[in-house]
Amino acid sequence: MSQHVFKRAGFLAATIGVAGLLGTGVASAHVTANVYGPQPTKGGYAAIVFRVPSEEKAPLTTTKVTVDFKADYGIGSVRTKPLPGWTADVVKSKLPAPITKDNGTQITEAVTAVTWTAQPGSELKATDYQEFSVSFGPLPTNVDQVEFPAHQTYSDGKVVDWTQPTPANGEEPEHPSPVVKLAAKTEGDEHAAMASTTGEHTEAAAAASDSTARWLGGAGLLVGAIGLGVGAGATIRARKATAKSGGTN
Repeated sequence: MSQHVFKRAGFLAATIGVAGLLGTGVASAHVTANVYGPQPTKGGYAAIVFRVPSEEKAPLTTTKVTVDFKADYGIGSVRTKPLPGWTADVVKSKLPAPITKDNGTQITEAVTAVTWTAQPGSELKATDYQEFSVSFGPLPTNVDQVEFPAHQTYSDGKVVDWTQPTPANGEEPEHPSPVVKLAAKTEGDEHAAMASTTGEHTEAAAAASDSTARWLGGAGLLVGAIGLGVGAGATIRARKATAKSGGTN
């Protein structure tokens, strides 16, 4: 195979790898709510990682992220994982009427928002994303999914609202609201869920998500393209060395 063919193959592979990486990044560029551990069940507790990319061009940065918790969910408790460079503020609001949970507990005030604010030097640059981890409950029992409208504030004061519901046909809107589906409650779910949230965030950065898989897939293509280019270069050098050695004999 000629040197020209090797060069063309290496260039093509690199192009495919970069295109794949860029394509997956664009497809994943929205705020998502990713489940950590077992799927949350109705009436149980959940551990969620909110993944937030910074999309505005440099020098703009993301300085604040707010996630809304709907009051009618009656979520009485939220814990946030400490995140270096960011402060978290949990807001509770008094309910117009108490909400009675399955175990008979009445909730008179519920969590309605969590806001993370970046300290100077920790803002998200245009190429960054960050994960904000929370555990909370008890979850409502009268819905099949919970929505978490999010609001992303940039350094110029612009606020991007990730609040659009996804229609029944599944076609994703421009700024979809993060959503977590709830599984049906079974015996022992509540205790298992509470136990899982005790140390759930020690590996939260590794929480499985579709967007991470796509990013890693793109990165894998790029690495493969680079490897192919290096291999082609080594083969060409070996052929040259062999030819030179044959000529001197």
